[in-house]
Amino acid sequence: MTLATRRALLAAPALLALPARAQGQAWAPGRPVRVILPYPPGGGTDILARAVAEAMRPAVGQPIVVENRPGANGAIGSDALSKAEGDGSTIGMVTSTHTLNKYVMGNLSYDPIGDFQPIAKMTTQTLVMVSGTSQPFADVAGLLAAARARPGAIGFGQTEAVTRFAGTEFARLAGVQMVDVPYRGGGLMMNDIVAGHLPCGWTSTASAMPHLSTGRVRVLCVSTAQRTPLLPDVPSAQEAGVAGYDISSWVGMFGPKSLPVSVAEGIHAAVATAYRDPALVQRFQTLGLEMDLRPPAAFAQFLATDDARWAEALQRGRIQKIN
Repeated sequence: MTLATRRALLAAPALLALPARAQGQAWAPGRPVRVILPYPPGGGTDILARAVAEAMRPAVGQPIVVENRPGANGAIGSDALSKAEGDGSTIGMVTSTHTLNKYVMGNLSYDPIGDFQPIAKMTTQTLVMVSGTSQPFADVAGLLAAARARPGAIGFGQTEAVTRFAGTEFARLAGVQMVDVPYRGGGLMMNDIVAGHLPCGWTSTASAMPHLSTGRVRVLCVSTAQRTPLLPDVPSAQEAGVAGYDISSWVGMFGPKSLPVSVAEGIHAAVATAYRDPALVQRFQTLGLEMDLRPPAAFAQFLATDDARWAEALQRGRIQKIN
């Protein structure tokens, strides 16, 4: 058993030490449950959503179907979730792009905070910069040297607002010009990384991990200020010479605003039961994800802080509108 797995197993009981009110709520949907995922199949969040849905099914007693609704930086799926019935039969899973969209997209048809009921913060995610082993550089120093030698010629892939911010912030702090190359999903981007068509890209550990064993992909750095125990040999961007770089993401579960808090607490309890499953704990470790389970009230507090972070970033000119 790896160190990361042991830590996750030890953390699980603490994550499940919920208030009695949250523990006591039953969630018994009378029909199959639909999980709206605003991203395409094959990416890290899609892999995570299906693993969690499978682990939740015994506690729910109904089939749980993940429905991919990609497009518009996640806004299409989030819009559908905001309009769903609040009976607990339709829930959604989103990344931190959900709150960031408020600041990078114009004319959203919903309020990313006000039109949803938080259910559970599920993970904290370290982002990674990946490249193919066929590229002429093998580390961040080599990439930056190539970018300085050919300003504007090196592209970085990204799949949503958070990974776009990761790429533009990396280039800004490193003092280089890099081209933003958008993709509809992590799976599509990783295919081009593996094939050598794209010099580098920013993605979640969950999207990158399945490709590392092939020997055709390398992780150049992680996005957080310190190394992650899941990739102990990979330097942080700061270690690699990009001072001040520190970015992370998250995945959370929501319902529409009309979902009663008591039902949200019941759904969270079902997620907490799934998080006890050693197979799911191992799956998280394999995907390079950190379990960070928080109930509705604590998730709502976290979202307020996350929203303030992006508001400040916009004020300081560190994020840009999506065309």
